[in-house]
Amino acid sequence: MSAGPVPILMYHAVAHSPARAAYGLSVSPEAFAEQMRLLADFGHTPVTAGRLAAAWRGGGRLPPKPVLITFDDGYEGVHRYALPVLAGHGFAATLFASTGWLRGAHETGGALDLMLSWDQLRELAAAGVEIGGHSHTHPQLDQLTDERLSFEVRHCRDLLTAELGHPPVSFAYPYGYSSRRVRGTVRAAGFGVSLAVGNALATRRQGPYALERVTVRRTTGIAEFERLVEGRGLGRLFAGDRVLTKGYAVVRRSRSAIRKATEACA
Repeated sequence: MSAGPVPILMYHAVAHSPARAAYGLSVSPEAFAEQMRLLADFGHTPVTAGRLAAAWRGGGRLPPKPVLITFDDGYEGVHRYALPVLAGHGFAATLFASTGWLRGAHETGGALDLMLSWDQLRELAAAGVEIGGHSHTHPQLDQLTDERLSFEVRHCRDLLTAELGHPPVSFAYPYGYSSRRVRGTVRAAGFGVSLAVGNALATRRQGPYALERVTVRRTTGIAEFERLVEGRGLGRLFAGDRVLTKGYAVVRRSRSAIRKATEACA
């Protein structure tokens, strides 16, 4: 059983011409195909989030050179462009769905681009893609009241269970934001593993509810992608992101303190 660092790749939209709001965190279909060829050529074996968690809990084995391919939100291009490439290589993947953003009966609005329909989500699941939760309306979970936080996590899980016929085992925090309270809520809802961002390789000591991922962007060239997978120079590659993340953390803590004070006075 491998207990070494594992690269978890975080994708969003896969599209030729994504909406402006989704552009920076998108990749072109051609770039995605090239990146998957590199994984195959270098002998990596993609696994799901659930399989990684089970192995690190002692319930299974990981293959040599494991990697996770994950998609956040539920963009339609994952079905149109990414699925054929994944199937061609026999690659596993995990998609984290914001259930209120998917097209269909439960739609709430607010999506950044064309999203998957529920039928397409079921087709992805039937093709072997692990479907995990990503909240219902994609809020910053650590800024919500306890009641709203519970709804976002549990309603997402309940919808996925009803639509797919089995409960999801994995979850990813919208924007990568979490806290001890958020992680506890996700665990209490029945999820066995949850992913953040962090822009570092995942390790067992991070714990099953705070596994870190590396971001793949529109600007990620193939040489940089290779460095992401190998974990080389991540500090330099994501130095700007980490400065922003620290700033956002201060702002979120301040907002959370204000919210708690307001609730206490209510």
